[in-house]
Formats: sequence, C-alpha cells, structure tokens
Amino acid sequence: MKKHEEYQYLDLLKDIMKNGVNKPVFNNPGVHIKSVFGRQLRFDLSKGFPLLTTKKVFLRGIIHELLWFIKGDSNIKYLVDCDVHIWDEWAYKAYKVQSAKGKVKSLTQEEFIQKIKQLPTSDPFVKNWGDLGNVYGVQWRKWKTSDGRIIDQLAWAINELKTTPFRKSIVVSAWNPEFIYEMASPGKSMALPPCHTLFQFNVKAGRLSLQLYQRSADTFLGVPFNKASSALFTQMVAQVVGFKPGEFVHTFGDVHIYSNHMSQVKEQLKRVPRKFPKMKINPKIKNIDDFKLEDFTLENYNPYPPIKGEVTVVGGF
Repeated sequence: MKKHEEYQYLDLLKDIMKNGVNKPVFNNPGVHIKSVFGRQLRFDLSKGFPLLTTKKVFLRGIIHELLWFIKGDSNIKYLVDCDVHIWDEWAYKAYKVQSAKGKVKSLTQEEFIQKIKQLPTSDPFVKNWGDLGNVYGVQWRKWKTSDGRIIDQLAWAINELKTTPFRKSIVVSAWNPEFIYEMASPGKSMALPPCHTLFQFNVKAGRLSLQLYQRSADTFLGVPFNKASSALFTQMVAQVVGFKPGEFVHTFGDVHIYSNHMSQVKEQLKRVPRKFPKMKINPKIKNIDDFKLEDFTLENYNPYPPIKGEVTVVGGF
C-alpha cells in the first residue's frame, strides 16, 4: 500500500529536526531557525487536495490570499475586510517604526488594523499604510519594465497554456531585484521579499502541473498554506485553460522550523494522517479573474484540531 502523501511533509519536519543547523533570524534576535537546504515534495492532485489533516488549516484565509494575489493587489485592505489577518504584521511593522520616531500617532496593531477596516479604500491612511509595495500579486500581474510598460505575467502564461502548452518556458517570477533589499531605491523595497520566488507550468498527457520554487520556507506555519494555495491555484488554472490537474511539485531552498515552533512540531508528529479531502471548483468559471470565495467547496475534510504558533516577522529593509 502506497504511503500517504502527507508523510512527505511530516518526514520533512523530522528531517529538519534531525539534520538542521541553527541559524540566526535577520532583524529578529529573539528567535532562531533550524534549517536544511534543497528539498522537494510532490502531490498528485488527481488523488485529493493536499490540505494537511494532522492539524486544521485556515482554508478561507488561503483562498482569500490567493484571490488577492490574482487581483494584483498589494494593499491589505481587501484581506482585512475579509477578516483575514495573515499579512497584518508586515503592514504594521512599517507603521510601528514611524510611530517610535514620533512621526505618526501611536497605535497598537489591533487599533491599526481596525482603522484600516473602518476607513474606505481611497483614504490616504489606507493607501499609505495598508500597502506592502511590489509584493506577489503586483509582480504576477503588474511587473514594471525599464521602458515603462506593465507586464501581466499570469495572463501571458494562461495564453501560452491555451495556445502552445508544449513550451518549456511558461514561468512566472515574483523575484524582482529592483524592489528587494539594498538593491531597491530608498523607500521602494518590498515589505517582504518573495519567499515563493517563481513557478513553472508543464502540460503532459492532458494534465497541467505546477512546480513552485520557494527560496525560504517556514515549515510549520507557512508551508501548509503555501502548498494548499499552490495546489488550488494549479486546479484553477487547469480549469481555465482546459486541462485536468496533474501534480503540484514543491521545491525548497532554505526550509526551516522556528525555535518557537519546536514543541508544536513535536505534537503534530504524533498524529497519523487522514484521507485528503476533495476540492470542487465551480465549473462555470473560465476566466482566472472571475473566481470568488463561493466558487470553492471542500469536501470530506476531517483534520485534527489546529495547533497554534506565533508568526515571526522577519525580512524587509
């Protein structure tokens, strides 16, 4: 009998615990990571939707974040309005720095987010402090070129899949050095340089597969979101371009566990995976921009209870 695919993830956790080396965390001296380099997981999407069963995962947040990426949005206002708060810390981080300098009113993170929720999208506070810069969605849909053009990489990739699916160059990149760390002009650096750096589509025997290269992976908190999001994205694009879903291949660079997640990982490793659920998508949707939360139905999801862990806010410049 073939081993449950979720064991790939659990075995990765064990690998890091056993073989990882301790490394400091940039801009956050309070924690460290245990890290390995260069790993890969593979999930056959015809066999089920690879949403972790050894702990409950926040699917609504995953879907809204993915729709936010697809919109090409960079402002957390959409997420906050949907009560999804996975990017709150990065927006608040910039505000908190200016608050400490006395340049803006002191607000707690909760007060800051509540203000963004209450104000209209057009309000200067929302437009300034809710915006994370040239993050994922912007690079996917609104890549700025040196000659002043705007490239919609995702629209190009979808057209290529419809017209020349045999090509080996259907790649979308979020890694734009113009907006990363010291390479960026002052004030232009992304709030968080892309962790999932690029993805590539491949068509074989009528099935669409996607490989994600993730340069940096928070295995306990981030990876469950990342793999479910990318698997869902693969299903969505497959439907739009007229193929069946194939594999989601998750390739990692630095893959790690934060020091404040070790006890949670040990608890999760005691659990035995259950059968993956099925994800059904409204078959009427044929345009990538037309998907809404209501178009997704998860069936037969029977996870263990969630295991909480604190997000470590890192990166930025």
